[in-house]
Amino acid sequence: MNPAPAAPDRRKPSAPATGPEPVRPRRRNRDALHGLLMSAPALGGLIAFVAVPFVYAVVLSFYNVRLGSPLPPRFFGVEQYRRIFTDPDMSGPFLRALLNNLTFAVAVVPLQTGLALALAILLNRKLKAIGVFRSLFFLPVVFPMALVAVIWRLILARSGDGLLNSALHAVSLGHWGAFDWLGDSLTAMASVIVLSVWQGVGFQMVILLAGLQQIPGELYEAAELDRATRWQQFRHVTLPGIRSTLVFVALLTSVLSFRVFDQVYVLVHGGGLDEDATRTVMYQAVTTAFDQNNIGQAAAITVVFFLIVVALTLIQRRVVRPGNED
Repeated sequence: MNPAPAAPDRRKPSAPATGPEPVRPRRRNRDALHGLLMSAPALGGLIAFVAVPFVYAVVLSFYNVRLGSPLPPRFFGVEQYRRIFTDPDMSGPFLRALLNNLTFAVAVVPLQTGLALALAILLNRKLKAIGVFRSLFFLPVVFPMALVAVIWRLILARSGDGLLNSALHAVSLGHWGAFDWLGDSLTAMASVIVLSVWQGVGFQMVILLAGLQQIPGELYEAAELDRATRWQQFRHVTLPGIRSTLVFVALLTSVLSFRVFDQVYVLVHGGGLDEDATRTVMYQAVTTAFDQNNIGQAAAITVVFFLIVVALTLIQRRVVRPGNED
């Protein structure tokens, strides 16, 4: 006889033994604390040298502050901002400077980014002494902009002793005369653009070169097996692979192009640069503060310019952001 089946056990299953509390939240808090401590020096510098000066500039823009004046600051309200946009004596130079800034940015951003990409592709090769060539192209970035402006002042000198005029005179067999590259309104801004691109293209080149080296070589091998041309490889492999890097470089170049000041100031005061054709907003703010001794108006100019640059940067970021972002 088969034994009768055992009655099912109707007792409730015992609760699992409680082990130690999970350490994941505690670990997350610890990582967050470590990250905050590691970023504290950068955050401190950002607050001390960016946030605090900007807040102070906003406060100064509401006062009539004269540099070296014995009179105490007088509250002006929004009068400084009203004058920037409605007073012809102030709005005219400001709008002209803003237009020069936009012209400079529109020319420099695509030119410098495209040239940096071409140099990065050219130097992304496994050749002997390739590091020497990379260093030579990056070398102008190490030079201060004031030194670069002095060098280009000698190159673009208006006399026949200027390097560019001398070279053109030799090439044209004496038919080219002396030309004032910096003093002529048609070539003044172009001269500033050329020297700025020459000085800064190496920095963008290094960033793009790092992006190119992150692209897997298997993609190029697969493209070659599919008989893709060099242009097709560049279009369908290289550009998608460095899209995020290109966006970053374009945004960085845009911000740097809007804060152009050093080369304009050095060339205006020592090289005979056409001031009206190359006056930028930063140059306008500095000359207003230290030449006209009007700190309040200069602060208002910088605040307005900051808001304009932030708005343009957000628009550009919205337009050129990678497609895989939300």
